[in-house]
Amino acid sequence: MAPQAQTDAVTGAFSYSGAAIARELLAAGHRVRTLTGHPERAPAGSGIEVRPLDFADPGGLLRSLRGIATLYNTYWVRFAHGRVSHQVAVANSQVLFDAALRAGVRRIVHISITHADPASPYPYFKGKAEVEQYLIGTGVSCAILRPAILFGGNGVLVNNMAWLLRRLPVFAVGGGGRYRIRGIHVDDLARLCVEMGGRSDTVLLDAVGPQSLAFRDMVAAIRAAVGSKAAILPVPGWLVPALSAGLGMVVHDVLLTREEYQAMAAGLADSGAPSTGRVVFTDWVAEHGPALGRAYANELDLHFRPVLAPGPAMGAPR
Repeated sequence: MAPQAQTDAVTGAFSYSGAAIARELLAAGHRVRTLTGHPERAPAGSGIEVRPLDFADPGGLLRSLRGIATLYNTYWVRFAHGRVSHQVAVANSQVLFDAALRAGVRRIVHISITHADPASPYPYFKGKAEVEQYLIGTGVSCAILRPAILFGGNGVLVNNMAWLLRRLPVFAVGGGGRYRIRGIHVDDLARLCVEMGGRSDTVLLDAVGPQSLAFRDMVAAIRAAVGSKAAILPVPGWLVPALSAGLGMVVHDVLLTREEYQAMAAGLADSGAPSTGRVVFTDWVAEHGPALGRAYANELDLHFRPVLAPGPAMGAPR
């Protein structure tokens, strides 16, 4: 009799990076169970077992994680909204890891962020560091992967930049846009996650692609790919959050928070680590430009609005 396929769990297997990880696991012959706050997103015939991601029910999480070999965790919140904050996300992550420990999960592969630091002035980076420290302290075998930004697939960031470039005569870039961005393709991240899931040693690794670009050059590459004529206009850095907030009011979304801009301008979206991805951003965007920015992807609709209905605050996987 052939051995039974290993069962792994992915938080948010119908979201962005979680979906890419689930595809990679299924292609490798693994069985996949997801813990999700959005069971309605399960595509027909996905072959993925669906369980609730309810941090208010630790017992339920424990039962859902029994029999799991590796947990791939993409859960986090991009920005504070309503009842959800980065500190709530830290507490929720701790509940999840405690349940994994009690359930006997062999290994956890966790998605963090470049330059996570418990002393960071930015709650996102500080919270990510606190989660890393807690995970390591559980004693569960783990790999912590630190991407800066993700691109590819149905990602929001590059698509919405393309959407703006298609529609606006001017694209404002704070401080001249000299700060650098080193993204990784979501499929490269997924392959790295599954590779790390097969190991047993403790790993802390920047998950970055082969190309580091000045933000202005990143915008220029997207502009060329979509055929935009928008002018790239340098503006004082302090003006960027206000402009983003104004545009956000128009599209009923959060485009870029003050913290996100400041962290990016401080160089926290770059890394000097060796490349762990293969896809070059400028090559990818040139190939996919015609499809980018045709429709706007609303972050609040994708993540926050569905979970702010009555029930526990959940947040969103990346």
